[in-house]
Amino acid sequence: MLGAAYRDVNATRNVVTLTIRKQRRNVTQSCARHLLGRPKMLRKAVFTLGLLALSFGSIGVLFAADAQQPAKEYRIGFLGVNPSSSDRPPQDCPVEGDRHWQALVEGLRERGYVQGQNLVIACRYTEGREERALPLATELASLKVDLLVASSATNVRAAKEASSTIPIVMVGVIDPAGRKLVTSLARPGGNVTGPADEAGVEMAGKYLQLLKETVPKVSRVAVLTYATLPPEPVYNGDLEVAARALKVALQYHLGGEPEKLAEAFAAMTEERAEGLLLLPHPFMWTHAQRIIDLAAQSRLPAVYPDRDFVKEGGLLSYGVDMLAVRRRGGFYVDRILRGARPADLPVERPIRFELLINLRTAKTLGIAIPQSLLLRADEVIE
Repeated sequence: MLGAAYRDVNATRNVVTLTIRKQRRNVTQSCARHLLGRPKMLRKAVFTLGLLALSFGSIGVLFAADAQQPAKEYRIGFLGVNPSSSDRPPQDCPVEGDRHWQALVEGLRERGYVQGQNLVIACRYTEGREERALPLATELASLKVDLLVASSATNVRAAKEASSTIPIVMVGVIDPAGRKLVTSLARPGGNVTGPADEAGVEMAGKYLQLLKETVPKVSRVAVLTYATLPPEPVYNGDLEVAARALKVALQYHLGGEPEKLAEAFAAMTEERAEGLLLLPHPFMWTHAQRIIDLAAQSRLPAVYPDRDFVKEGGLLSYGVDMLAVRRRGGFYVDRILRGARPADLPVERPIRFELLINLRTAKTLGIAIPQSLLLRADEVIE
């Protein structure tokens, strides 16, 4: 019975198929007779079909060409201070890196630049030795990079000396106009631009104000600087103005070499310093934990320039949201790779600052942080 049913179904299907074919042939023949009786309409139909064929053929060629054409690959040189990964050689870019490196990579990715796809980054690090900046910048320039990204004023200056034609995006630079890295913030001139790390010279005075608010009775404040006594003018002028207003005596100490740090803190103790300010410099980040430990041993309440110090046990920090600055570096890279000139891209001043307080450290030092300060803090570590 099943076999007979299958034969009936097949027979029915064949009849339907023949009927459809016959109707299709009749429609085609009818259209042909209709067009043959109207020559102009026939020519128009043939012309239209020809255009459609050419159009589809052209689109296919374009798609094929687009599929075969490789995406442009960009090359960037990065000149940094400290490698952000301990599991790779110091002259290799990190796979993951610290939060600063991740922020820079994220800023590039947001604008379509991805390592391993259309972006190659070559990294070099001075490892805190400023004399290495120029040789490393020259080495990066010789790699025929499309642009250089440099952190710290020393590295930007070295990149400028290495090349006057390769565009340079700076990140992590305080007061670039005051340091003569650009002509002005509005019109940088030359081949350097980028987001500034701090609002300028007023930051040093802000450190002192915060220390005075934290420890109102402080009258002698040690200032740890990198290589010059007194500090470079970008800090010194504002510090002196704030010190006079707050009736505080400043004591400058040099910490330009790791071996001198212990000597500097011993001198602070001898001079009976009651507080400490740390002026921003890559050296301070390189030896952050050592400085934090020495400040704790000397029982000195200290104001630091970045949240990393407070996360590792420092008392208080105030500074720019550095992650936002580094992400913004991707904007400048994108604009330049699309044809903009660094001279025409204004240097942006930061708009977001962070105040962090470590209550554990305050308790260890026997300091009661004022409630007014705690309410203003972006983060309090308890």
